[in-house]
Amino acid sequence: MTTDTATIEREIRIAARPEIVFNLLTDARQMLQWQGVDAELEARPGGVYRVQLSVDGQCTTGRFVEVVPYSRIVFTWGWDPPIFPIPAGSTTVEINLSADGDGTVLHLRHSGLPAVVEVTASHGAGWDHYFERLALFAAGQPLPDDPWREGHMADGR
Repeated sequence: MTTDTATIEREIRIAARPEIVFNLLTDARQMLQWQGVDAELEARPGGVYRVQLSVDGQCTTGRFVEVVPYSRIVFTWGWDPPIFPIPAGSTTVEINLSADGDGTVLHLRHSGLPAVVEVTASHGAGWDHYFERLALFAAGQPLPDDPWREGHMADGR
């Protein structure tokens, strides 16, 4: 068994102010407009982070570590039940939001992932998928139906 870990980084510009983007990432009701079918988010250090991404029960679960309104969110993250070798709360997601004119630059750093190409590629595709939906929704654009809500994630599981 390998103990090597990998990190995914993504950056996207969103045509909405940081406070709007922050709320879309930390308020369960707002998150469900662009991601998932159920969510429990307690955006405070030690609070629950749980998002059911699909109707077949695939959940990402962890705890908030750091919450700085409108600029930074850090939470642990993993699968429950584990559909990858990433148990609930075993990795760390850091999201930094920076004002950019009338928009926001979102920078994501997801660390502690198993250093397995298939795992990092799948999770990178997942972040790309959801951040594209977040950017569209935050900018007031219509969202297409999310095929992943039916359980067809990036790796086809």
